[in-house]
Amino acid sequence: MSTPSIHCLKPSPLHLPSGIPGSPGRQRRHTLPANEFRCLTPEDAAGVFEIEREAFISVSGNCPLNLDEVRHFLTLCPELSLGWFVEGRLVAFIIGSLWDEERLTQESLTLHRPGGRTAHLHALAVHHSFRQQGKGSVLLWRYLQHAGGQPAVRRAVLMCEDALVPFYQRFGFHPAGPCAVVVGSLTFTEMHCSLRGHAALRRNSDR
Repeated sequence: MSTPSIHCLKPSPLHLPSGIPGSPGRQRRHTLPANEFRCLTPEDAAGVFEIEREAFISVSGNCPLNLDEVRHFLTLCPELSLGWFVEGRLVAFIIGSLWDEERLTQESLTLHRPGGRTAHLHALAVHHSFRQQGKGSVLLWRYLQHAGGQPAVRRAVLMCEDALVPFYQRFGFHPAGPCAVVVGSLTFTEMHCSLRGHAALRRNSDR
């Protein structure tokens, strides 16, 4: 089985919609260390899981992905991940995979379907030292532009708790109803987002 190539993102202007804070690096460039956005590799798995565990266990008691699942997705589909590094340190990440059905199912939590046209976002997390700085918003917007620039990917889907629905709506996601996936006693809303507009933004930013 061939291993997918890693697609690194070249630096490009970031066009954020109104209401989403700009990257701190754009506002105070002279006081902040260099920022790097790149796809993740299996070697990043331990750092990813450390951030994920701290972010999710303290809130819900569950991690979207265990360490083996993180490595699994970063091996099969690294191009559907994105990490934000500050001076070489991972501070925020998104992990995704491809899905080939209209709605998410319990299987979608652990499967990558190479023929799918939907990017399923499994987890977005920010290191506790870098929260309340708008990094989650900037990273998600970058990720949607990145995913939308891949010809096979037509839309993005995720599941979230009701309190987070307004956050994701700011990025073009819309509620598709209750998600069929249940984790313990937790229930979720399924959110869908067309990537056509994000792909156009990515093309324009590359010019």
